Amino acid sequence: MAPKAKKAAMSRTKKAGLQFPVGRIHRHLKTGGYADRIGAGAPVYLAAVMEYLTAEVLELAGNAARDNKKTRIIPRHVQLAVRNDEELNKLLSGVTIAAGGVLPNIHTVLMPKKKSGKESQEL
Repeated sequence: MAPKAKKAAMSRTKKAGLQFPVGRIHRHLKTGGYADRIGAGAPVYLAAVMEYLTAEVLELAGNAARDNKKTRIIPRHVQLAVRNDEELNKLLSGVTIAAGGVLPNIHTVLMPKKKSGKESQEL
């Protein structure tokens, strides 16, 4: 009998079909002191969640950049994307994005009063 051919090594990232590094996240979970023991599925799940959130923010920021006729995403676009999305805004409510600015907002009390149709016709 011939010896079995060894399978090519496959990373956990590739097995999970992700872009975020599962091994590195596992290492950081172990050294971070979050728990005494870390299961095998925890870093895979965390990597998937982080990848999803990143893709979501980047998609919305890309849309904001396109709305402003820009091809490059800047912190302002990330800020607009996060604050205009209800769920991301709730998740990142305590986060300050450096160089993000503020949402354009004018309070209704400060807006000029609209004249009724009769007054404009009399003048």
